Amino acid sequence: MFNCSKDVRAYHNQDVTLPKVDQDRMRSRRNANRDRLRKGLKRAHKPSPIEFVSQGSYAMKTMVCDPDNDYDIDDGVYFRKEDLVGARGAEMTSLQARQMVRDAVDDGRFKQAPEVRSNCVRVHYEAGYHVDLPVYRRVVTSTVFGDEVHYELAASSGWKRSDARDVTDWYEDERAKSGDGQQLRRLNRDLKKYARSRHSWRAGILSGFGISVLAIERFREDDREDRALYDIMVAIRDRLDWDLEIAHPVTPDDYITSGFNDARARTFREKLNDAIDTLQPLFRSGCTREHALKCWDKVFATTFFGERLENEQRAAVTASAVIGSTALLSSVSAAADAVSSAGGGRSA
Repeated sequence: MFNCSKDVRAYHNQDVTLPKVDQDRMRSRRNANRDRLRKGLKRAHKPSPIEFVSQGSYAMKTMVCDPDNDYDIDDGVYFRKEDLVGARGAEMTSLQARQMVRDAVDDGRFKQAPEVRSNCVRVHYEAGYHVDLPVYRRVVTSTVFGDEVHYELAASSGWKRSDARDVTDWYEDERAKSGDGQQLRRLNRDLKKYARSRHSWRAGILSGFGISVLAIERFREDDREDRALYDIMVAIRDRLDWDLEIAHPVTPDDYITSGFNDARARTFREKLNDAIDTLQPLFRSGCTREHALKCWDKVFATTFFGERLENEQRAAVTASAVIGSTALLSSVSAAADAVSSAGGGRSA
């Protein structure tokens, strides 16, 4: 395979991973949203959250850069179960808990009002991204062995035992066992970037979480970044060839996909197959750097790789011109020195 390892790594660093300025901006908006919710709950004489916990791709550090700012930030809101009671003292339903959070966070300043969704409250920002607020309750059960604590999500089906921190812990544990955990995270981001590289794919392709689970499953460390990315694409494609179902990594008997013929997983498999086919010229003798980089451009629907080559060529021309100028100046200087040492020059 023609070696484009440095180019694939550069693409990740410059166009895939989220820039620090964007990370800081999102963190600031997330914190402002938390303050808004606290104040709204206090104003309405509702219970205060016991904690907030970032989750999803934000917590796993697998968010990817998006030119349209189409980002999904998950920030879980946790309450004590005993605090979530209605006006008459009855236990809040999962819907009532989500409605309470929606009402509290809506201070009238959003262009699009926050909305109650099936498993969260969604807050839209004009910048293009949104913050999802899953609502949890902390349940304490007394047993002969002491108090046992678990968490439940306010889902569309009712209160469902769940805690997104388990997913983040799972991801970090798997990364630690994988060998080069940093390379795994980079490839995870690259795969998510590829899945979102065409607008027409986004609505019908596997979720970022599903891609992360498959990346954990099929990752193999490699000292070449380009080969590692190609190999994980092949491994995931082959895995989906025989099984399109993806089990949830921490919730027993739960699946990320819907059934044995999940359309989103099937679409991701097809797009991986397209990428693999596009990269086949890199395995042929006589493949040039220019052709190889064109293939990578086509995979990610970008001009990054071709522009990188053009920049290299311009830099080489400039360096050659500088070297030529330096050589010319050196020869002129040497000639002048020779004349001077021979006593040449004008006499009086």
